[in-house]
Formats: sequence, C-alpha cells, structure tokens
Amino acid sequence: MKNQPSVGDLLGDQKVVPVVVIDNEEQAHGLAQALLDGGVKVIEITLRNAYGVHAIELIKKTYPEMIVLAGTVNSAAQLVAVVQAGVDGIISPGITAKLAEAAREQGIPYLPGVATASEVLLAIEYGLRECKLFPATVVGGIGALKALGGPFPAMRFCPTGGVSESNYQDFLALPNVMCVGGSWIAPTSLVNAGKWSEITALCKAVTA
Repeated sequence: MKNQPSVGDLLGDQKVVPVVVIDNEEQAHGLAQALLDGGVKVIEITLRNAYGVHAIELIKKTYPEMIVLAGTVNSAAQLVAVVQAGVDGIISPGITAKLAEAAREQGIPYLPGVATASEVLLAIEYGLRECKLFPATVVGGIGALKALGGPFPAMRFCPTGGVSESNYQDFLALPNVMCVGGSWIAPTSLVNAGKWSEITALCKAVTA
C-alpha cells in the first residue's frame, strides 16, 4: 500500500474544477491550452466516452503543469487504467468499498461522490477527509452542506452537479467547501465548436 495524499493537497489554490468530456486529440490540446491561458490549472476528464483515458495520458504528457483528474470512475479496473495513464487524482460519482480500496492500494488521491451521511461515514472509514457532494443541488445543495457540517466538522466537500456561474461563489463561501466542480467553465457546446478563446474568458472570470 502506498501513501495516499488528498485531492485538496493537489489542488492548492484552485477552487473551480472544470468537468469535461473530450472526444479527440484536437479537443484535448485546445481545451488544455484554453484553461491554462485563463489561469485554470486543473481539469476533470470524465470517462463518459472511449477517448477519456487517451485524453488523460495526452494532456498529462503534453501539459505537465496541468493537474489532471479522472472523473466518472466507476470501477477499480477504470481506476487502475487511469493511474497507468498518469492521472493525478480520481473522482467518482459515488463510493464503493472496491473503489476506495483500489485508490488506497494505488496511493492515488481519491474524491468519492456522496449524497448521504452514511456515504460520508464510509469515506471516513477508509481514511478519506474529502468528498464530492453529488448531485449537489439535487441532494440539498448549500442546505445539505451546512447540515453535514454538524456531524462531520472535519470533512471537506467539492459540490458538483448544478453548480453554475450564478451560484458557485455561494458554495465556496461555506467553510466546509474546498472547491466546486462544474461544466460551465468549459461547456460541451464551446468545446465541440473549438471556441477556445471563449473558454479562456470564462476561466478568467473565476480566477480574476
């Protein structure tokens, strides 16, 4: 078993995590550069298509300054595959014992998805001190985070799902929120259209 740092340790002062789907090499290069140009040094590449693992490997090799997270990791096999591709950290929509054990075995930072207090307890049992609240606005949003802060004062959260340009600052104002995840920074429509300058502008709006 390897030493397991946290996603929060990785992120440092990065407070907004772009959640993206990348379909090809052109998008990988264009998006990575657009984010960096806008001051965003982190990207969550979801495994919602067949190119996800390739995108992780390409961006990590070509843009070593970028913190590359794998999202929508739903199995231990996927976790091992993205670790082999050079990923910096793992994010899953939920939490299972197999995923938590695999992340601990690999010594990789892991941010499990939780929606209930029971799932937070499971994360704590595996020594995790950070969770992704998902889908954040569906399961109670700011109210849920305030409520979870009572029994779990040491747990920090990354709310994702329904977080947008209009509410992300409200989430970040909470003491138990370390960052937020969202697709509004690099929406699929702009990625598919190759409108990299517009994505850079969206990034600058949150890093200014």
